Amino acid sequence: MVKLSVIVPFYNVQQYAPDTLKSLRANARDDFEFVLVDDCSRDETPDILARAERELPGAVHVRHERNGGLATARNTGIDRARGEYLTFLDGDDWLAPGYYERLVAAMDELGCDFLRTDHVQCTGRARSIHRVPHGRRGVVLDPREAILPADRSTSVDYAYAWAGIYHRRLADKGLLHFTDGLRTAEDRPWIWKLHREADSFAVVGLLGVYYRRGVASSLTQIGDVRQLDFIRAFDQVLAETAQDRQAAVLLPKAVRTYCAIISHHLGSIERFEPAVARKLKSMSAAALRRMPQDVLDEALDSMDVQRATRLRRLRRRPVGAGAAA
Repeated sequence: MVKLSVIVPFYNVQQYAPDTLKSLRANARDDFEFVLVDDCSRDETPDILARAERELPGAVHVRHERNGGLATARNTGIDRARGEYLTFLDGDDWLAPGYYERLVAAMDELGCDFLRTDHVQCTGRARSIHRVPHGRRGVVLDPREAILPADRSTSVDYAYAWAGIYHRRLADKGLLHFTDGLRTAEDRPWIWKLHREADSFAVVGLLGVYYRRGVASSLTQIGDVRQLDFIRAFDQVLAETAQDRQAAVLLPKAVRTYCAIISHHLGSIERFEPAVARKLKSMSAAALRRMPQDVLDEALDSMDVQRATRLRRLRRRPVGAGAAA
C-alpha cells in the first residue's frame, strides 16, 4: 500500500525542476509515490520529467494536453494519488533530505485530518523561516477554532498547500480538491474549506520545504490578467462562509482578509499592465459592493488609516457593467 502521495505540478520550470526532482529522490521510500503533473509545459520540462519517470523511484508522470493552471494540475494529481496521506510540492521548490519520512511520522503520531508545518522562504541567496501563525504545537485541535480572531494573522492566512500533509479521508469527503481553473489564490478557498469542514488538525514545528520566491515565471511576479483570479477566489470564500452555521462569527474575518488583499494589490498597482490595472480597480470596487456592507464597515473601521482610506475611495468608485468578477 502507498503510504504517501506527493503531488508536484510543473509548468515551464526547466531551470528548477532538476533540483526539485533531486530533492524528491532524497525523500524516496518504497511506499511513497511522486505524482509529477506536467501542465503542458513548452520548454524542456517534459523531457526532464520523462527521464524522472524512469529514474526516480515511485515516480508517476502525467501530462496535460492543455495548460489548466496550478489548481487544475493539483486536482489531476489528487485524482491519480493512491496514498493514505497526500501532500503537495511546487515544481520550482525543493526539500530537505528525509523530510517526508519525518512528516509522515508526525502524522502517524497525531492521527488528525491534516497537519500544518513551517517552511523556509528563499529569495535569491537569502533564507528566512516562516512559521504557521498558530501558537499551540503538537496538539490535535478543532480547525474552526484556528480561524479567528479577525484582526490577526491566523492559520487560514497561511494558505500554502505544500506546508502540510492531508489524510485521504479529506479527499474522500470532497475537501481536498481545488477550485478548477483558478490561476492564483487557489489556496485561499481551499484552506478556508479545510478549516470550516475538517474535524481535526495540528501544527508541528517541522522544517523541510524550501519555497523559492522571485521566480520570473511565477504568477506572483507577473502583472497580467491572471492575477485578478484572487477576486474569484475570495468571492468563493465569502459565499461559502456565508452559508456556514457560524457565518455571523466568521464573515468578519473573511471580509477583512479580502479587503487586505485588495489593498495589497492596489498598493503595488504599478506592476500591472495598464489595462489590467484599470480592470483591477473596477473589479475590486464591484467586489466591495458585493460584500455585506455592515461587515465591510466594521472591517474598514478596524484597519489602519492608509488601507482604510484607499478602500473607502475605491468603494465610492463608479462600477461599470463589465466589472463583475
